[in-house]
Amino acid sequence: MAVDRLQGLLSRFSVSARLFHSGPLCGINDFADNGMGQLHLVRRGPLDVHHAGEVVQVREPSLLFYPRPLAHRFVSDAHVGADMACANLAFSSGGAAAARSDAHHPIARSLPRFVCLPLAALPGAAPVLDLLFDEAFAQRCGRQVVVDRLFDAIVALLLRHLLDSGHITDGPLAGLGHPQLAKAIVAMHDEPATGWTLETLAARAGMSRSRFAEVFSQIVGETPAAYLALYRITLAQQALLRGESMDRIAQQVGYGSAAALSRAFSAACGVTPREWRSQSRIPND
Repeated sequence: MAVDRLQGLLSRFSVSARLFHSGPLCGINDFADNGMGQLHLVRRGPLDVHHAGEVVQVREPSLLFYPRPLAHRFVSDAHVGADMACANLAFSSGGAAAARSDAHHPIARSLPRFVCLPLAALPGAAPVLDLLFDEAFAQRCGRQVVVDRLFDAIVALLLRHLLDSGHITDGPLAGLGHPQLAKAIVAMHDEPATGWTLETLAARAGMSRSRFAEVFSQIVGETPAAYLALYRITLAQQALLRGESMDRIAQQVGYGSAAALSRAFSAACGVTPREWRSQSRIPND
């Protein structure tokens, strides 16, 4: 049976969109760093995109993807403008922190800072885009909910495309793009409480231990043990925000005791689990 490389990540680490603009943007429009990623769909241009000293000219219907916060400017004709649908993106690890971008999010930390892709180059997206633009530019009942879910679908299609096309060259998603490493990474995602060792992960990947360790570090950018440890800590953060007990969390993420999890958590995060949960709560949430 084929391995679904994204299912385990997307089921635990949400990527949610919320429409904040639809229609023409005329002249100069600045988008400040609001602490979130953004996805802009250009139905009609032309448009010049400015960010970090770079200028990108958009001359066909395109997707502009900022997975992490990055201030940018759009410049279009002052009278005709460019027709666009724009959404904020939250890459979150769940719980009360869902509205914030998460630096430990396995997907967000793998993605390039900016992607510009012609809409026609995104496989399978045409019917979704047609419906999204139709809903976004209308004023129908339930429009916001419908458009937000369609943006979510576009994000999933984009992640699949980036994974399959080799656009991602390092980080966890690059590992998922490697036919052998993907088997071991998916196993860690699906069974985080298993006592994985270098030997058992290499066997899952169908590689020798030394070759697996070398290729994993080259592509993912860290050792298998370091990746698994951070993944487990991120899952623990999710569970803490849900209010689960340390004993239960330790069992879920593969630590022998609450004390062992607390030590690992403090080493990774610089604070105790209790302190982290207190700092991460959003007032009145």
